[in-house]
Amino acid sequence: MKYRPEVDGLRAIAVVPVVLFHSGLGLMPGGFIGVDIFFVISGFLITSIISSELERDQFSLVSFYERRARRILPALVLVCLVCVPFAWAWLLPRELKDFGQSLAAVATFSSNILFWREEGYFSAAAELKPLLHTWSLAVEEQFYILFPPALWLAYRLARRHVVVLLVLAAIVSLALSEWGWRTAPSANFFLLPSRAWELLIGAIAALVHWAPSRRIANGLSLLGLVLVAGSLATFSEAVPMPSALGLFPIVGTALILLFGRTGTWVAALLSLKPFVWIGLISYSAYLWHQPLFAFARIRSISEPAPALMLALCALSLLLAWLSWRFVEAPWRPLPLSPLSV
Repeated sequence: MKYRPEVDGLRAIAVVPVVLFHSGLGLMPGGFIGVDIFFVISGFLITSIISSELERDQFSLVSFYERRARRILPALVLVCLVCVPFAWAWLLPRELKDFGQSLAAVATFSSNILFWREEGYFSAAAELKPLLHTWSLAVEEQFYILFPPALWLAYRLARRHVVVLLVLAAIVSLALSEWGWRTAPSANFFLLPSRAWELLIGAIAALVHWAPSRRIANGLSLLGLVLVAGSLATFSEAVPMPSALGLFPIVGTALILLFGRTGTWVAALLSLKPFVWIGLISYSAYLWHQPLFAFARIRSISEPAPALMLALCALSLLLAWLSWRFVEAPWRPLPLSPLSV
């Protein structure tokens, strides 16, 4: 798969709102949907790579999981290790016990299940959990335990109908999320069954082959950018996620991935160096920001000053660059591997 700088730019559009939302500064009310954008990107890139290997009859589950481990584990282990001494020094016994449970959940990619059984994502107590954000990594890894073998089987048995099967699976998952936010909102937010449709829409986008005219591609990718930007600006914690309302940013992201290729206005915007740079370090930035914010709140009697939270936003980017440069990149098969999800 050819490297697409605009995809890294799209990652920047996802991670910056997440960081700003968790900072509590009120600058990005819908910033939490950056995680949903990441899910679509992840599904798109992973499926692009797997389908290409399946077409060439070169797909290997062992190789796939090795690449995932190289991508996910080095920076994740580093951040967890750095958190341990601060947790030991600053957390009360009960909080330290909870932190130990979250470490164990991270190690088994079950954080989403742990946090589902505890406080909700938007609760005040959740802001004090240094590893709360790892729930999304758990959702992805649980998906990638099931999805590659299922896609391989679909290619073997019903190659012509793979997209139809993925669409049906996405519809079932979306329907489950519509039921879930009304009846079990915490489970709906944290667990894979109601989140799978977001990854599957990315997967479907990877398998749709349509090369429209430049004019149409510009229009559709711009529409996608408007849907994403509008959702980030107007969504709030009152919007149930995931739900049918999530189709706005999710479909918008898919439109950018499908049609915002080289030569379009959207690709030119997202390929600007600042966007690409933040996109390259986005995984590490995502890992670092929540521990920084959580420990700052733990050490403060009241909500930390806005200036401190802004400084921590900047610090998360600095730490992200350091861990990307010296931890992530050396472990990747290629410095700019397309498997950057």
